[in-house]
Amino acid sequence: MSDYDFDLFVIGAGSGGVRASRVAAGHGAKVAVAEEFRVGGTCVIRGCVPKKLLIYGAHFAEDLKDARRFGWNLPDCGFEWATLRDNVLGEVDRLEGLYKNTLSSHKVEMIPERATVTGPHSVKLASGREVTAKYILVATGAWPILPDIEGAEHGITSNEVFHLDQCPKRIVIVGGGYIANEFAGIFHQFGSHVTIVNRSGTLLRGYDEQIRDRLLQISMTKGINFRFNAKMEKIEKNEDGTLCVRFKDGDPVPADVVLFATGRRPHTEGLGLDSAGVDLADNGAIKVDEYSRSSCESIYAVGDVTDRLQLTPVAIREGHAFADTVFGDNPRTVDYDCVPSAVFSHPPLAGVGLTEAQAKNKLGTVRVYTSDFRPMKYVLAGREERALYKMIVDATTNKVVGLHMIGPDAPEILQAAAVAVKAGLTKQDFDDTVALHPSMAEELVLLK
Repeated sequence: MSDYDFDLFVIGAGSGGVRASRVAAGHGAKVAVAEEFRVGGTCVIRGCVPKKLLIYGAHFAEDLKDARRFGWNLPDCGFEWATLRDNVLGEVDRLEGLYKNTLSSHKVEMIPERATVTGPHSVKLASGREVTAKYILVATGAWPILPDIEGAEHGITSNEVFHLDQCPKRIVIVGGGYIANEFAGIFHQFGSHVTIVNRSGTLLRGYDEQIRDRLLQISMTKGINFRFNAKMEKIEKNEDGTLCVRFKDGDPVPADVVLFATGRRPHTEGLGLDSAGVDLADNGAIKVDEYSRSSCESIYAVGDVTDRLQLTPVAIREGHAFADTVFGDNPRTVDYDCVPSAVFSHPPLAGVGLTEAQAKNKLGTVRVYTSDFRPMKYVLAGREERALYKMIVDATTNKVVGLHMIGPDAPEILQAAAVAVKAGLTKQDFDDTVALHPSMAEELVLLK
């Protein structure tokens, strides 16, 4: 009989925690997982899944307009926020049920309580129950950061945006990353007057400069407003419930909603990790080795709480690798090289591998191939918006080291292309592949 209540106790039932729990249980481990909110974590409950559904909804604004050029005599259509919101939240409920079923079918004990670490092998639940485990896995994700300004309590984050009573007429979005740009596109298409406020002069830091500049140009053309190098001073709430965002320099901006998209911090506060001697980084991230083990031998961590790559598929791989390593007698690590990512803006952009600047710094000599074109659909629709594809090639080996694109369906196209970059294929391999015509994707094998 084991000296512990469980072989594995998981804190957090998000993507990484659920995958680790399921796989560990499949290896024969006795597993429990504690979740203080809802099963599914950020991605399923308040992140990429409901946001992508809003993005699908937002695309109809332009699609319905374009349809007239394709012969569809559509009347002017109105948008009902409440209908989309409720349908999206209903889908979130359905997915949460599937996650719960997954845990239940693998005989994982679900504990709907907050859990805190009290030692290398022990946790305490909110109910007061003490539980012991041979191993503890922390998979608590990350939490939105609020700026330290007067009146910040009047704003919301991406946690709350899916529950708005109505679509705002005016929304100020604070931040310049993917969350800010995605919600800017969403609410603009829903008819909101959108202003992005960014403390620096750069959007989407880390993405290829040419691609992100194209997004800025298109966004401004669509009518999204930008305030760069803007230092917010305070947010005031008026008697009628509206808001006023004031800056140290420049005119104030009125708003009905202020959405903070100013980054996410690893969610470790109050977890009691110090009681087990778990080392944290300055931003609160759990320091782990390549096998996701912390400075305490019995405590591991996966996902956003480690601040390695804050992406759902990465958290899932980390959780799976952890379970195989500890319980499956199959030590595995996660390869973080050439991980594709996307921004579901309007239009979306996606990239994999090195940007042009990164490639020049790392490799010295590179070749850059681009295709700047109007998608066929846009030509007939009478839209001037252009797509941009970009390939970065190591001039010495002819290997493709980066692919970056912006345009319709860019993330869908990039997923397959990312396989080629990951596999180390050359520019010649792309050239040797016959184009699939007519398609957007064919531009990747026609780059000159």
